[in-house]
Amino acid sequence: MAPEPLHLRRLTLDFQRTALMGVVNLTTDSFSDGGVNLDAPDAVRAALAHSAGALLIDLGAESTRPGATPVSATVEKTRLLPVIDALVGKLPGAAISVDTYKAEVADAVLGAGAEIINDISGGALDPEMLGVVARHGAAVVLGHLRGTPASMRQHALYSDVVAEVRAELEERVARAREAGIPSSRILVDPGLGFAKTAAHNWAILAGLAHIVSLGHAVVIGASRKSFLGELTGRTVDDREVAGAACHAVAVLHGARVLRVHDVARQRDAALVADAARGVRP
Repeated sequence: MAPEPLHLRRLTLDFQRTALMGVVNLTTDSFSDGGVNLDAPDAVRAALAHSAGALLIDLGAESTRPGATPVSATVEKTRLLPVIDALVGKLPGAAISVDTYKAEVADAVLGAGAEIINDISGGALDPEMLGVVARHGAAVVLGHLRGTPASMRQHALYSDVVAEVRAELEERVARAREAGIPSSRILVDPGLGFAKTAAHNWAILAGLAHIVSLGHAVVIGASRKSFLGELTGRTVDDREVAGAACHAVAVLHGARVLRVHDVARQRDAALVADAARGVRP
């Protein structure tokens, strides 16, 4: 059964078909495209290009890869707000999401025109986050993370990773509901690579149905990640085929949103997977 539709300003995600979330990193040190879109005009061009195949454009201004240097809320806002200002009104078929775990940043970008906050910690790293999302009437992707981006590797300890991730996401959903975010505006992300080893990531993909059973649209962010490189021996710029295979598996196991860097190629993977489960464009 599909999750409840997500009604945004200019579009509705019914989650019958797989939706793509195109990544635009306004950072110097993201693992894949750090420095590529640091200037606002470059980021705007990348977002507009993504909008040809992605329903969501996910802007991020702080790298959350292991070992990345944290940046202040002021830096994030300085990077994000000019891009959002330039994009508002120019994305009739897509909505703006912002990848941040800081409530101060969320408040600013939602006020500027973003509609979704993609929080890798699911509200755990900033206690004000969920209240800000609720006050703006926005949607939220509740990610799974233990610790912080700097410390997460030491927290990759599980007896049953699927059961524990599901239980912790369920707790995050409950806190979001208590903060006033309706169920129809909550998505969940099991956080591949965030406090997870490669083995944990594969176990989550195999057991994704248990995450889907929470009843919220499941977002998967596998694009170009290191566990695909460990498996294939491919460098970060040569993992799109592995990513497409991974995304197809995720869709067949119930994922409904794919967070991707290469929208054109990953759109094909989503179309194939949707067709295999009986859903045509």
